[in-house]
Amino acid sequence: MDGYAGTILYVDLTRGTLEPRPYPEELQRQYFGGRGLGVRLITDLVDPTTAPLGEGNVIVFATGPLTGSGVPLGARYGVMTKSPLNGTLCSSDSGGFFGTELKRAGFDAVVISGRSSTPVYLWLHDKVAELKDASAYWGKTVNETTDGLLAELGEPHAKVSCIGPAGERLSLIACVMNDKFRAAGRGGPGAVMGSKYLKAIVTRGSGKVTTARPEELKGVTADIRARIHAGGVTGTGLPEYGTSVLVNIINNSHMLPVRNHQSAYFPTAENLSGERVRETIFVRKKPCYACIIGCGRGTVVDGVEGEGPEYEQTWSLGADCAIDDLTWVARANNLCNNLGIDALSAGVTIACAMELSEKGIIPESIRFGDGEQMYDLVRQMGYREGIGDQLAEGSYRFAERYGHPELSMSAKKLELAAYDPRAVQGQGLSYATGVRGGDHINGYMISPEILGLPERLDPFVTEGKAAWTRTFQDLTAAIDACGICLFTSLAPLGAADYAALLSGVTGMAVTADQVMETGERIWNLQKLFNLRAGLTKADDTLPPRLLHEPLQEGAPKGRVWERDAMLDEYYAIRGWDAEGRPTPETLHRLGL
Repeated sequence: MDGYAGTILYVDLTRGTLEPRPYPEELQRQYFGGRGLGVRLITDLVDPTTAPLGEGNVIVFATGPLTGSGVPLGARYGVMTKSPLNGTLCSSDSGGFFGTELKRAGFDAVVISGRSSTPVYLWLHDKVAELKDASAYWGKTVNETTDGLLAELGEPHAKVSCIGPAGERLSLIACVMNDKFRAAGRGGPGAVMGSKYLKAIVTRGSGKVTTARPEELKGVTADIRARIHAGGVTGTGLPEYGTSVLVNIINNSHMLPVRNHQSAYFPTAENLSGERVRETIFVRKKPCYACIIGCGRGTVVDGVEGEGPEYEQTWSLGADCAIDDLTWVARANNLCNNLGIDALSAGVTIACAMELSEKGIIPESIRFGDGEQMYDLVRQMGYREGIGDQLAEGSYRFAERYGHPELSMSAKKLELAAYDPRAVQGQGLSYATGVRGGDHINGYMISPEILGLPERLDPFVTEGKAAWTRTFQDLTAAIDACGICLFTSLAPLGAADYAALLSGVTGMAVTADQVMETGERIWNLQKLFNLRAGLTKADDTLPPRLLHEPLQEGAPKGRVWERDAMLDEYYAIRGWDAEGRPTPETLHRLGL
């Protein structure tokens, strides 16, 4: 089928075998690809009770049919595995150029099982797969590994996805990094690679991604390009200021978490804003393949060019730690990338440690507002030195170690993102019910509740938020499966637009309803895995602070997150029982 390379590569590191297999058309139709394919493969191959860092876990790298097809923003790939941080079936998405190059090399996905006895990397080029010795790169940073592998192979235009020291040392918040600065970051997939002694995947291909209806596709993409350029967020905000354009917007709404969610307004947030980045450290845009937005920020700090920090990292390493020095935040972000750490979880974990220190719960003096100390803690986390050895386990385990797990601002042990749910009820519901934990991307309710896309919702009310949250979660799962950037939804594009793109690229007659049903199928499959892994209704919640301690400033003053008002309705709308388990009727309808 057009839009696909047609091959899934199965790699058994224990046996050292590499087996390309045809990509079943049934899976293409039911799951599209990307996150959908990865979730299905993990479900088929992994016992939900298996140890995430054991030999029985599997990690999948998968592209979607729109990846590398030339459609606007079609550059994404996903990394799926059982998360070592919280045991969920975790899917983490990334952009850049790696996904496109993987498909051009002739592979839609790579399924990696077993464990090597020595460090290895996988070299994929024009339908050829080889396992090679990576001993020389074990212990190296992401930048050193990327540069070294490209030099060794004599392929300066190849693309590398790899882990850094954090993944090797099995940090539960370790990323998979591609193109040096792009991260499949949440849930600790880097630790799974480290546990398998897989240092990197390098890919280079000369193949082309064919499309089924190129003339029809021209009209569809022309319309989409025009709408992206015309959108206030996608046409102006993101291209001009990157994702940190949100700093002032969210702070002025009194929902920017500060000091480990002790408040939600940072008086000096302007110092961290996208506008300030543009004035100071910005040098050029760094778009992904086929991107017409260009939100990526090429920045220079200390004479070294990097990327970012993005909005979430600016917040976690900045406002959440009460730090408003952009230089220290950018330095720490670059260090996270180079060590292969999820900078969002890293910053929230450090903020948690700062509060524990402030309250005298831990003996170490870790101070809010100290950028230099924050930076050094990131280094310690990456190498698991000193207290960094404990911090590398994430905020929940760190706080639990000292008897105060309630001070971890996480859901299902995954650190929350840069929006205080007391001020955005729907986003809080998305955090609490998220199938990979407290993440914003899997159901970005900020879009309607704050940005007014596709329509403006009152962020303080709970009525109707269950239905909206379910819609955004299902649509996002489908978008991830397609291999296209979520920011297209801010144009805004809807299910009918993604259906038109899929139809034009693959030749399948895809409808808007089928797009949403595919997203729902993916979401329910992840939910089923999580239930079998031991998660329950009790895990669909947020930290006690957010349930019982009202905000004290601005429009949301006096508000908490209202779980009881929304959770039962959410379950009912999803076709789940009162305990949050999909009913037999729902599973039958979805073909599960």
